[in-house]
Amino acid sequence: MYDAVIIGGGAVGCAVARYLSCYRLSICLVERGEDVCVGTSKANSAICHAGFDAPVGSAKARFNVEGLRMMEGLSQELDFPYRRCGSLVLCFDEAELPHLRELLERGVQNGVEGLEILDRAALRALEPAVSDKAVAALWAPTGAVLCPFGMTIALAENAAANGCAFRFNTEVARIERRDGFFRLHTGGDCIDTRVVISAAGVYGDALHNQLCADKLTIVPRRGEYCLLDRTCGQLVQHTIFQLPSAMGKGVLVTPTVHGNLLVGPTAVDQPDKDRTATTAEGLRSVAETAAKSVENLPMRDVITSFAGLRAHLSGPEDDFIVGESTDGFFEAVGIESPGLSSAPAIGRYLAELAAAKLHAAEKEDFIAQRRDMPHPREMDFASRQDLIARDPAYGQVICRCEGVTEGEIRDAIRRVPGARSLDGVKRRVRAGMGRCQGGFCSPRTLELLHEELGIPMTELTKGGGESRLLAGRTKEVLS
Repeated sequence: MYDAVIIGGGAVGCAVARYLSCYRLSICLVERGEDVCVGTSKANSAICHAGFDAPVGSAKARFNVEGLRMMEGLSQELDFPYRRCGSLVLCFDEAELPHLRELLERGVQNGVEGLEILDRAALRALEPAVSDKAVAALWAPTGAVLCPFGMTIALAENAAANGCAFRFNTEVARIERRDGFFRLHTGGDCIDTRVVISAAGVYGDALHNQLCADKLTIVPRRGEYCLLDRTCGQLVQHTIFQLPSAMGKGVLVTPTVHGNLLVGPTAVDQPDKDRTATTAEGLRSVAETAAKSVENLPMRDVITSFAGLRAHLSGPEDDFIVGESTDGFFEAVGIESPGLSSAPAIGRYLAELAAAKLHAAEKEDFIAQRRDMPHPREMDFASRQDLIARDPAYGQVICRCEGVTEGEIRDAIRRVPGARSLDGVKRRVRAGMGRCQGGFCSPRTLELLHEELGIPMTELTKGGGESRLLAGRTKEVLS
């Protein structure tokens, strides 16, 4: 019997786990995938919104602004990449200037600091790459970029260090309320817990509807992106939006914390909660729309494209649902943009509610800090030589595009929770995220997974499930 079980290993679920692990409780996080950060949290814009777009008084506004204020300190505590670069919302028609002023006024009411409207000259001086067609922009200096993989994994590792258990490849099919506790049916076995905290993304409605009288419907909203090579990373210095629409904040152009350029997303509602395929039409739309903000985008330098799903809550109220929905059942439902920015604040809030419900005391020995593994490519020469002297594996470069070493990959696998797949390694240390997209480093990465985990090469996967990469030994297959 656990005190609390968290369902969902994305940014919100791992944030709940981290903050709940501050208390003297037995807790477990269950995830249907093979790792944390395998759903919405791995395929998004990788930005921290300033908070000017959300309606005044909404949960989105509250958690966005609170989460952003927490983010820089959290990134230092947990050692994940974060950079405050500021954001711009472009206006292309003077007739739309009132809408820009509305955003500013809304942001001020939401508590966003430093907002101002820039005229054409001030905009061009701040961001020379923007289109000449832009007549003005809303400047939000608190906007930022981060690594969503890094944040989610850091939260999970810190939760694990403080006693949180993790169960992967575990899908909660049914929740049964018993006398004083919940029984989670996972298909293979059952998990009993006093409190449930659901952060299940696009599947949040299915869990909610089993326990709550009011029924919810989540419509997966697919967003497609293009990622450009590092050679393009300095084209813009800030996150660049266009005026938002009813479907979202539109197509953006933004630098990433790792030096790439990211363009997207589209916004297409679909019934399928697992379909994340890109389309020629969607990627073409991304390129054409982004060109309105930044002319002459070097789309020939796209190194990969991807799509992610946002958990859009159907209905008149376009807002997050965060709290105790029924006795002992807490949830974060409809967490779409600005969900990544809001995750730390949502996680802390739900953890505090659950801890109060359980009458839990805070730990005196809580481990607040987590350190990332060393990255030789980021070190000066002397520090790198010292590291290699202590562990020669850090001198063996496996991924030349990103400068990732054997030592980093082995560390990524050994950590708790550690990488169990090619994508798991990629999200932790960026092996395979460069220009060749794993074309050269994947075989050696698979060998290291095999060596560290003892899993047969033919059982190793790209990203869990049935995504096996090897069919067998060549001589056996050909014989």
